[in-house]
Amino acid sequence: MLLTRPAAAPPASGPAAPRRPVGSPAWRHIDFFLVAMTGAVSVLGVVMVYSTTRFALATAGGDPQAEMKKQLIFTVIGMAAFMGTVFFDYKRYLAWAPALYAGSLLMLLATLAIGRRTLGATSWIQVGSFQFEPSEVVKVTLILSLAALLASRKGNVSGRLLLVVLGLAMVPFLLIFKQDALGSALVLAVVLVGMLLMGGTKGRHMVVLALVAAVGIGAVVQLGVLKQYQRDRLTTFLTAPSGLGRPAVNANNPYAATIQYNLDQSKTAIADGGIYGKGLFNGLLTNLSYVPNQSTDFIFTSVAEQFGFVGSVLLLALFVLMVWRTWRAAVRSRDLAGTLICIGVLAMLTFQVFENVGMTMGIMPVAGITLPFMSYGGSSMVVDWVAIGLVVNVGMRRFS
Repeated sequence: MLLTRPAAAPPASGPAAPRRPVGSPAWRHIDFFLVAMTGAVSVLGVVMVYSTTRFALATAGGDPQAEMKKQLIFTVIGMAAFMGTVFFDYKRYLAWAPALYAGSLLMLLATLAIGRRTLGATSWIQVGSFQFEPSEVVKVTLILSLAALLASRKGNVSGRLLLVVLGLAMVPFLLIFKQDALGSALVLAVVLVGMLLMGGTKGRHMVVLALVAAVGIGAVVQLGVLKQYQRDRLTTFLTAPSGLGRPAVNANNPYAATIQYNLDQSKTAIADGGIYGKGLFNGLLTNLSYVPNQSTDFIFTSVAEQFGFVGSVLLLALFVLMVWRTWRAAVRSRDLAGTLICIGVLAMLTFQVFENVGMTMGIMPVAGITLPFMSYGGSSMVVDWVAIGLVVNVGMRRFS
């Protein structure tokens, strides 16, 4: 399925004929609305990180603003990376895609060799006091690599090209899966599917891929490829609730009990917010750090408890607007490569928001996926801003 554009209308005659701004400076066509929406979510993320960490840090005798300051620095670095991304024409990034892809694979291999294990995943590289997550970087490099490859065939995806594309995506997928970072691996899979759909892949090929994927998933589950805790994270949300605030009694599987406890606390915090919320810094569960990993994977619960249903809807509305502007840039792109870049970013952000928010509500697996521009962390913040930079880059150069 290939994203098509309507045929251009014949030029109008007379003094009222519209003019195409050919040759005008690219910066005049920056999507400031998209940038503003992204900035608004990022600022809210800084505030929410502060609300979820200040009490625990103060109780431990530390600086209650420490995590907030770090998140603010991450946001500033992300915005700087955004400006650097829009500076060069995205065609250059497509030319650099092979080198960027190879570099990201080397970082993944280094992570397996010297990576730091956190929350069950070996996905961090520590360099002095600085640490970063290569699996986040791969999201962008894979988008650029797939866009360059698919666009080079002008939307004509043959069976041979499809195998090359699958191999290109499978290598980082397996390396990330080996790190036990299942959430990041799932994001790559969604990006691949989205770009194949819009890159000209034939319908029969997509059906075959779907069947192969279904068989593969069944084999992975039945053959014990997934570790027990990974299976628990993917299936615990399907089990009956054990009661709010209490871990399920499961002496033979304490990890599943822990996940169930996390979900119970998450849903309690969301329900506690009601319609209008408890108010900023007034959420009981947020203040007392009852929700595990609340500043990272479960950051949405702090919004729901403090700002309620209304605040949660407004946050999701901001994400919807970001997705709409990304789709708009894809449709208006000057070429297929730009369209595919935007589609890859759209698939990445949409899946992460849907999975993360659904996870906190207990309707999606606990896959360890961050909420874009909200969750605490430098790697995800910078990469998300770079992804938005690519979308803005495509849109601002549609008249070049």
